[in-house]
This record gives sequence, C-alpha cells and structure tokens, in this order.
Amino acid sequence: MIDELVSTFETTVKFVEQSVADLSEEQMVEQPAGIPNNGTWTVGHITFSCQGIAAELGADPWLPDDWESVFGYGSTPSSDLSRYPKKAEMLTVLADSAARLREILVSASESDLRQPLPDDTMPTVHHLLLQVVVAHTAFHAGQLAMWRRAIGQQSVAVFV
Repeated sequence: MIDELVSTFETTVKFVEQSVADLSEEQMVEQPAGIPNNGTWTVGHITFSCQGIAAELGADPWLPDDWESVFGYGSTPSSDLSRYPKKAEMLTVLADSAARLREILVSASESDLRQPLPDDTMPTVHHLLLQVVVAHTAFHAGQLAMWRRAIGQQSVAVFV
C-alpha cells in the first residue's frame, strides 16, 4: 500500500511542479476573485503539509519556522510577493520536502502505520496518510488547475 501511496503522491507533486513551471513570480501570486488560493500559497501549503505528515511519523521539522504562519492551515494567501520566497526556491523546497516524505513513508513499519492518532481526527496514521498525502495534495492540485485557468493560462498537464 505504501508503494501505491508514494507513487500517487509523486505523480501529484509532478503535476503541481508542471502547473507553475512556466509562470512568472508576479503570476504566481495573482489572486482572481472567487479563487481561494494562489500558486505560491498552494505550492507552499503542499510543502508544509509534507512536513506535517512526516511529523506524525516522528520526523523533526525542516522548514523555517515562519512557514506555518504563511502556508499552514488557516493561513491566508496574499498577492504580496514580499511575503513569499522566490518561485525557484519554493520548487526546490517542495522537491526536497517530497523526497524527505517519500523516504519516511517507505521506511515506515506496519506497526507505525497502525498507530492511533492522539487527537482522534482519524483512526490511525495510515488513514491520515491516505487523507493528507493523497486526497489533500490532489485537492490542492485541482485548485491549482482552476487557478491557472482563472489567471488566463492553459492547462499544462493532465492530472491522471
């Protein structure tokens, strides 16, 4: 099951990377009416989520402390470029975070995955992995595709 989860996650991250590769710094923070998240925030949020799920499996944080307030749950996307790292850095950190999460996932034991979550949001770590690594990441990838169209850009990839 972990192999399939990792493969799905890697496909989704590749889609995210392709979806922003051709965009300028200014385009990355465009915030059209009715679209909740811009490109920079979405990339940062997915990156921050990698660290969050890794923490559930015992990993130490690796992102700068301010990433939680800028990209974490409940944060608000902004069209202010100065709030964010440059796109190239964002994509480098996403790739690094995805690789770290992959290594953590492939080394997790069945007993790690069957552990109950302390906050009872889901029954086990395995359930949380499916929700965050697959569903949450794909949800935001879909938002990113809609956001691209809203800023006048064609789709660059097929998400399958």
